[in-house]
Amino acid sequence: MQKDDQERVGVIGLGIIGSRVAGLLRETDRHVYVWNRTPKPVPNFLSSPAEVAKLADVIHIFVVDGKALVEVVDQMKDELSKRHTILCNSTADPQSVVEAYQIAKDAGASFLDLPFTGSKLAAEKGALTYYAGGDPAVVDRVRTILEISARQILYCGRVGEASILKIATNMISATTMEILAEAYGLVSAAGIDPHKLSEALELNAGHSPLIAAKLASVMEGDYAPHFSLKNMFKDAQYGLGLGKSLGLELPALSTTASLMFRAMQKGKGEQDFSVLAERFQKNGNKEEDEKK
Repeated sequence: MQKDDQERVGVIGLGIIGSRVAGLLRETDRHVYVWNRTPKPVPNFLSSPAEVAKLADVIHIFVVDGKALVEVVDQMKDELSKRHTILCNSTADPQSVVEAYQIAKDAGASFLDLPFTGSKLAAEKGALTYYAGGDPAVVDRVRTILEISARQILYCGRVGEASILKIATNMISATTMEILAEAYGLVSAAGIDPHKLSEALELNAGHSPLIAAKLASVMEGDYAPHFSLKNMFKDAQYGLGLGKSLGLELPALSTTASLMFRAMQKGKGEQDFSVLAERFQKNGNKEEDEKK
């Protein structure tokens, strides 16, 4: 039975990760209030972000991008006060994260830049890693809540800096997937069993958990979303934007982003970003690509 002195936590954004974090929170002795742009038949689904702010003290935000983040925090601002801590778990452009932070700060609330690494399975197991930007004292204050869904919390510096680091790591994931897809295509075209590629990579310095998981899915033709292509493309656009603002050329990311965009034009946006490899498979769009 819930008691009035139990912690009150909100979750805004019930996608692949947000829905699972909300589920983990419900398993603890806490009141959990949720909102999503598209209504969901789940407990304590409220009518607006502002209503979540009325009832919850700590609020996770898992929305799709920077624009949505600023909109949500702006909708909550009249209800925010010193009792609130906003946890920005979205991967968003740093400018929007800082803008959302300023809105919360002006209302008296605490704010953490708190993107995560880990996909659907990690969220289900409470094994996400949060990259934390903001006041270390605020991180410590909400640590028990964060540890419900995380195995690790890495402090990264100021608000905005955690988001830059998350974008940088996703740059590596995106370009790794593209070159893995090309390697898979090369081996397959040469008539070699792709399982031999998997075995060879296990003994290679370039092997990683990402490569192991994504190559296994590709060989099975399983592109159920753990991290969607459209979201990886969005993060690549953030990376390219940051590169431009810093005077950097990012050719590997630029090429990968172009290929992701082509796949999205073919209706692949909701699938896992490993779907980049599908064009090298018989059920993919190899012939169509060759005609272009």
